[in-house]
Amino acid sequence: MKAFAALLLVFCYVVGSSLAAWECKEAPRLYSIRQIDAGMGQVVAATRYGRPYQLSGRYWYSLGLSSLKHVSVGPAGTWGCDSSNKVYKLVGGNWKVVNGQTLQQVDAGGDGQVVGVAPTTNYSYCQRAKYACNYYGKGTLAWTGLTKPLVYVSCGKMYGCWGLDTKNRTFVAKKVNPDTCVPNAWTRVKGPTMQMIEVSTDGEVFGVTSDGKVFQRLGITDSKREGSRWKKIPMCMPISHLTYDLNHLWVVTSSGWLLQCTQEEAAPPAPPV
Repeated sequence: MKAFAALLLVFCYVVGSSLAAWECKEAPRLYSIRQIDAGMGQVVAATRYGRPYQLSGRYWYSLGLSSLKHVSVGPAGTWGCDSSNKVYKLVGGNWKVVNGQTLQQVDAGGDGQVVGVAPTTNYSYCQRAKYACNYYGKGTLAWTGLTKPLVYVSCGKMYGCWGLDTKNRTFVAKKVNPDTCVPNAWTRVKGPTMQMIEVSTDGEVFGVTSDGKVFQRLGITDSKREGSRWKKIPMCMPISHLTYDLNHLWVVTSSGWLLQCTQEEAAPPAPPV
């Protein structure tokens, strides 16, 4: 069965629109992968056994000694949270507990700020860029509320933050001030209900539905940060988690395999004869 799945991943080519296509292949293998995040050219992941890893070349290396269920990397550094929802930051190769707020999911992809969702209450919080970037393991950090209950939240450096509410509907805060963590109003973005959403450093937005389908939000610009439409990206297997950075879309299948997808621009049509 594993050999068949591996063969399927190697030859899993995903066809997109006439303008561009996604081509997927098996990524460096990390067994029992649960969650993945990419940013600033780095890729980190956590397994179902609570082990965080970082990708270097074709190999995954253990990241620190703490057991974490969720990790994120971005302009504010590398952050994570454990099974008790304690928050951590990677400092000098070791995980340091960040006192002040428990979070079940954390995202470091914003413009220096770090955001996350608290357990049970689903309140969403933000850590200001000045303190997030400079934190080295000492003291307690005060977190600012993002004014909306969410089950998942992700920020980009360019076009704001996106989140899923308790009904798994998608919302966008078109701007979150990294110095104050104050968002403008959250705007509903109609479309499929998602189980997770990802905003890359350069503002690309992807989502995964509860049945494992992948969608990309198109038409996002500085003047239209909510974008214009969702586009389904066909996948050869149901997907449980994903991340995007520098033209690499990393997707975790529901069976725990990891695919690495890149988008190639289609050749322009031939001129008429």
